Amino acid sequence: MTERCGWAQNELAIHYHDTEWGVPLHDDLGLFEFLILEGAQAGLSWDTVLRKRDSYREAFENFDAAKVARFTDARCEKLLTNEGIIRNRLKIASAVSNAKAFLNVQKEFGSFNAYIWSFVGGNPIDGKRKTLADVPAKTEVSDAISKDLKKRGFNFVGSTIMYAFMQATGMANDHLTSCFRYKEIE
Repeated sequence: MTERCGWAQNELAIHYHDTEWGVPLHDDLGLFEFLILEGAQAGLSWDTVLRKRDSYREAFENFDAAKVARFTDARCEKLLTNEGIIRNRLKIASAVSNAKAFLNVQKEFGSFNAYIWSFVGGNPIDGKRKTLADVPAKTEVSDAISKDLKKRGFNFVGSTIMYAFMQATGMANDHLTSCFRYKEIE
């Protein structure tokens, strides 16, 4: 039997865990997607977001930040009627303002990838977690990222959200050491 992290409990979560979670991601499009999805997840389960991910991709122009940055108030109002996404006015507005801030970071640093990975020196943090209880909700690094993003005008980027972002995008390898993915990603 394959041993994996205990949070992967259903087919969708298992697929995400086994193929995507914790894999170092250096693509601005993918990084923007996770920035929006992690913010949307605030206060909800990740399973909820995974179930709605395809609808998010459709509603948010496949996470093209330049297109999302141009969403009008009318477009945002229409998104509030889209049952395929999390219909929260603040989270939808945040996606648009975060897209604008994301484009500014790209302009300043050449890519969002260069900016965000600089917080970990370009290399994933190896958590070496033995149990789920060993996995923190936030770290000094996620605190620093959150603070800097907020200073740059981003929303829904608190330290806990940013640590989840770091885990999802492979900036932190928090697969348990007993999980088959730990060694594959290490």
